[in-house]
Amino acid sequence: MSERSDEELLRATLGAVSPGTDLRDGLERILRGRTGALIVLGSDRVVDSISTGGFELDVEFSATRLRELAKMDGGIVLTRDGTRIVRAATQLAPDRTIETRESGTRHRTAERTAKQTGFPVISVSQSMSIIALYVGDIRHVLEERGQLQAQANQALQTLERYRARLDEVSASLSALEIEDLVTVRDLAQVLQRLEMVRRISAEIEQYVVELGVDGRLTGLQLEEMTGGVERERELVVRDYIGAAEAGRDPAQVQAALAALDSTELLDLAAVARCLGITVVGDGMDHQQLSPSGYRLLHRIPRLPGAIVDRLVTHFGSFQQLLSAGLEDLMQVDGVGEARARAVREGLSRLAESSILERYV
Repeated sequence: MSERSDEELLRATLGAVSPGTDLRDGLERILRGRTGALIVLGSDRVVDSISTGGFELDVEFSATRLRELAKMDGGIVLTRDGTRIVRAATQLAPDRTIETRESGTRHRTAERTAKQTGFPVISVSQSMSIIALYVGDIRHVLEERGQLQAQANQALQTLERYRARLDEVSASLSALEIEDLVTVRDLAQVLQRLEMVRRISAEIEQYVVELGVDGRLTGLQLEEMTGGVERERELVVRDYIGAAEAGRDPAQVQAALAALDSTELLDLAAVARCLGITVVGDGMDHQQLSPSGYRLLHRIPRLPGAIVDRLVTHFGSFQQLLSAGLEDLMQVDGVGEARARAVREGLSRLAESSILERYV
């Protein structure tokens, strides 16, 4: 079995038990029948070593077979992809020294089995009528479809507000870049909003996975609202990473932003520090920054990324690019007269539209 983080394995397992799958159908049949179940999604020597009794099957999986086998005492072992039933009515005896937070016998066994084997384990509770997934140290309870969809819709509404605010601060940043008036606060606000959008998007993506066939519309809405956000995030970091006191690469900056807790994310100084910018005194509003120009150059239609990199390297700053004439632009490798005119006109249009949007 390939090494994956618990979060990645949980995501894959949620997809395997999402509405519309045969496995979810079988689990819901067990719930409706008011019986419990303990199901291991994977079979290897470790699983065999903690399994005693029962009987081997090795038959094709079906929801009705799972339901009937759950009527018997003991656990059920499936293949990792859930396509075959390997064993049923088996007694699972994981290591009792493994720490568990559960109190019920079935749930304790499920958690310990998941930790010892590395495979996801599903516990269906007869008394509480819930389906719980155990993946490593993670316990996740499956929500009812209606409740899950309501949570996803609420998250989409939050994302819509976050995206609207992101568009506002991003447009403001564009105008300030053209006027060469960007401060640390202006940059930190954009990075903050980009991170907020990323976090709520990740939450909605999990809802989409868990909803399965019921989450198609939610997935389309998410895709529409987050189009271009990841690219914007990368370009903003590349634009200002040169302003940092200590050299960092974009991946380090994005990892530092992702590591901020919810309280730290509201602190613009903490956001700026992720980029390596230290704010002293009233520097948040008075310390000026100059972008390299990646973000706005990428808004010029049909301008290849390689040409953008060459333009930034050649001129060094966005203000130098803005003041460059056709002959200056044509000195860059790969920029002929036609492309130089396209860059010049594209920058002029961006400057005009950004300033109009800011002041009108």
